[in-house]
Amino acid sequence: MVEYTEHLVLFLIAVVANWFSALAGGGAGLIQLPILIFMGLPFSLALATHKIATVALGLGATVRHLREGHLDKLILLVIFLAGAPGVIMGALFILDVDGRQAEIALGILTLMLSLYSWFRPELGLATENKHRDFVGLLIGALGLFVIGFANGALSAGSGLFVTLWLVYWFGLEYKLAVAQTLVAVGLGWNGTGAVTMGAVAEVKWDWIPALIAGSLVGGYLGAHTSIQSGNLLIKRLYEVITLLVGIKLLWG
Repeated sequence: MVEYTEHLVLFLIAVVANWFSALAGGGAGLIQLPILIFMGLPFSLALATHKIATVALGLGATVRHLREGHLDKLILLVIFLAGAPGVIMGALFILDVDGRQAEIALGILTLMLSLYSWFRPELGLATENKHRDFVGLLIGALGLFVIGFANGALSAGSGLFVTLWLVYWFGLEYKLAVAQTLVAVGLGWNGTGAVTMGAVAEVKWDWIPALIAGSLVGGYLGAHTSIQSGNLLIKRLYEVITLLVGIKLLWG
């Protein structure tokens, strides 16, 4: 009975965490990762388990966004090809490094994301395609590589950086930026990180089925809610989530 209750709790946690992440374009680690640690897993074990489970977030969101035609193949390709190598490097890097100082730096940067979006009231409310030339794509790819490294190393909140980078650099509105982030990061980056972590780190495999089921359901529901919502609501939720992720990273 205790085991069934534990798996039910894991499923519900995953649903809630990935629903918020699918709606705001990141932040599943804000809820899910700390709870896995609270439930008794050491950081490296919790991170590897979380990485593998969140692949289902991207799968659930992809199914929903494909029906709406929100996906930009060029942007998705750039995100994956530029970010995946960074994810692998970050995942290998964090295994031998105390990540606390990196978490503090990432927390400060995440708080800056929230403030930047808040003080740019028109940012991300309408699409203005830009920087689609070779140089623009190259600079965009470099930014995504750096974010990919953070994704592989820390997991918490890196999707939020991708969302704002797509809004700021490529001129996407929040709804479309979130869609690209969920598919390329949730499925591509997290899948890369999951394979890397699964190969070099220990995983709590008996928790994975409940977490994957919750991530799949939460990802689909969050993507559906995002599609039904306006850009202003998504923008405000994004600002709240980045604020909370930043505080969480600074708090430790």
